Amino acid sequence: MPHAAIKLVGGANSQETPALNENGGIYSTQLIRYMYDPNGVSLVQKIGGWTQFSGYAAPATARALWAWEDLNLNAHLAVGTETATDGSAQLAVITNGSTQDITPTVNIDNITPVVSATSGSASIQITDTTVTGITYYNSVYIATQIAIGGIVLFGLYMCDPDGFLGADAYTVFSVNQLGALNPATSNSTSPVLPSFTTSNNSPTVTVNLPDHGYAVGITFPVLVATTVGGITFYGNYVVQSVIDANNFTILANIPATSSAVGTLNGGNARFIYSFGQGALPGGTGYGSGYYGQGGYGTGIPITPSTGIEIDADDWTLDNWGATLIACPDRTFTATETPLQPIYQWSETTGQATIITAAPPVNDGIFVAMPQRQIIAWGSTQTGIQDPLLISWCDVGNYNQWIALVTNQAGSYRIPKGSHIVTAAQGPQQALILTDIDAWSMQYIGPPYVYSFNEIGTGCGGISRKCLAFVNGIGYWMGPSQFYSLSAYGVQPIPCAVWDVVYQNLNTNIDPSTGISNLQKIRVAVNSRFGEIQWFYPSANGSGDVDSYVKYNIYLNVWDYGTLARTAWVDQSVLGPPIGADPTTLELFQHETSNDAAGTAMSSYVQTGYYAIGEGDYKSFVDWVWPDMKWGQFSQAQNAQVNISFLVADFPGDTPTVYGPYTVTQASESFYTRFRGRLVAVKIASDDLGSFWRIGAIRYRWAPDGKI
Repeated sequence: MPHAAIKLVGGANSQETPALNENGGIYSTQLIRYMYDPNGVSLVQKIGGWTQFSGYAAPATARALWAWEDLNLNAHLAVGTETATDGSAQLAVITNGSTQDITPTVNIDNITPVVSATSGSASIQITDTTVTGITYYNSVYIATQIAIGGIVLFGLYMCDPDGFLGADAYTVFSVNQLGALNPATSNSTSPVLPSFTTSNNSPTVTVNLPDHGYAVGITFPVLVATTVGGITFYGNYVVQSVIDANNFTILANIPATSSAVGTLNGGNARFIYSFGQGALPGGTGYGSGYYGQGGYGTGIPITPSTGIEIDADDWTLDNWGATLIACPDRTFTATETPLQPIYQWSETTGQATIITAAPPVNDGIFVAMPQRQIIAWGSTQTGIQDPLLISWCDVGNYNQWIALVTNQAGSYRIPKGSHIVTAAQGPQQALILTDIDAWSMQYIGPPYVYSFNEIGTGCGGISRKCLAFVNGIGYWMGPSQFYSLSAYGVQPIPCAVWDVVYQNLNTNIDPSTGISNLQKIRVAVNSRFGEIQWFYPSANGSGDVDSYVKYNIYLNVWDYGTLARTAWVDQSVLGPPIGADPTTLELFQHETSNDAAGTAMSSYVQTGYYAIGEGDYKSFVDWVWPDMKWGQFSQAQNAQVNISFLVADFPGDTPTVYGPYTVTQASESFYTRFRGRLVAVKIASDDLGSFWRIGAIRYRWAPDGKI
């Protein structure tokens, strides 16, 4: 009887049927990887396992990870979670096994404004007896325009920039559109909020706001939903005409149903406070610090105000040198004020604090090179998010976002698509993916700072975390195809397991967030092995990620399986890759074991069907010689491998399974007796601590009749 060898070729191919994917083709996989072989065969082995990282367990599903090292050579891992059952998300930093909760906190206050301005001074005093203890470490988002003393307060402000006043009062500096101090022109203690005057059956609305400073064509934003005359005001409105210094008109989206007058937010100012903690000048902390009138020093003790930890659906993270940069993302209802600011954190800071100069609403961020600048996408210029707007700070200064001739801050609006899906910094340029296109963002220096060019159409991204760069090449998952960006431009990546992914996506809306489950897709790079994988939610799953598809960029082959990782960071200062598990809420460091966090890992590879000729003969097999690497080079050769044969006469038949036959290095051969026109082979393991790589498994066979 003749002998033959099982030699696997290519990567997994689920596009073909098992009968078409014949004689060495791989049809299905689970937790395996491919290694290079100069003879062109697929060296298939069990993937590296994982162990728990640092003992940290998140309060909710982790959606973002970021690793970096500070100037003291301390390696940090930032973890951003989604909102837990207690109504808040968590932003944490793990350093040397110790976890610090740095989640930003906020407090929303709707009160009758008590504000005073002094002529010639840009320092405006705000009194708040509801939220007390506001200090230099707080910021306030004034979401309702407040006219006072000839100026208008609106936007993000640092609190007490000129010193602490007392428990019930604080100051902010009034600035103009260029960021310069904007002194009040008169003494005043009579703040005024915008009021709307509607006329029955008319969409034209008169807005009263003293010393408004608006011109025709300028955008007037309403960040707190307010109903007057049957019209609910919320969003951006273009100024249609300027009546005088105190009045202008806008067009509503519908005609008014009555003539009426009403004030924004019912006449209440909306203050959104963000709280931070840190050391006071001189090294004194809040617990024992004293503030003096007009500055820090001696004075009365102050108990700083506290807030509620923010909620989030996702995060984007990066580092600015030793400083962590974080931007949360969440959905807002029509009655909420959008606020997705950019936060900063360093070891001298307790909680992450808002960068008050940055836009108050952003979809995501990254730090650009070669000039260090924070790039914010899905940003804003008015407080209402513009999903196609990109904003960036000055070079080396994230406290300057207003574009001047003396700096390199700026903004650009992508002219096509409905929104920016994701963006990332590459080696020579940044890549911006909208829902339909790909754009390059390349630093060119002043005066334009960046050039933007459309480099691909019909190749947008599928989720916020679908894009990554490996060895200078960008890879991403689109709505119906995988793509790469290299020196040859944007190119689709032929995917031999397309059906397994794109016909198996969970496109439902998550009822807890109102966001498509596709947004949970995560890219995961394992640069040690030249692998890039995407974790995705399967059609019949719970809605969170539970499956993966993996591409080997060096061998140009695919595999797939089931494994859930909701956040990932590649090889870093912390060592091998780290991933987040949505079930245990733990972090796992990969490529550190042969097992799955101390339990046996189930891995397998299954071939397509083998056949004689065109399958017109049955095969008879009775003797098999296993050939494997039974352990890693420096470890015991003690793997136990299970070999099964799936036998059928016709492609549509349910195959008869022979085995599994458990073999080890000591198993010279084993006997089996089966016959069939089509034979597939499954090689698997589920033992603890083992590693294997498939060699040339031989078998004895003979033709057994023609049908």
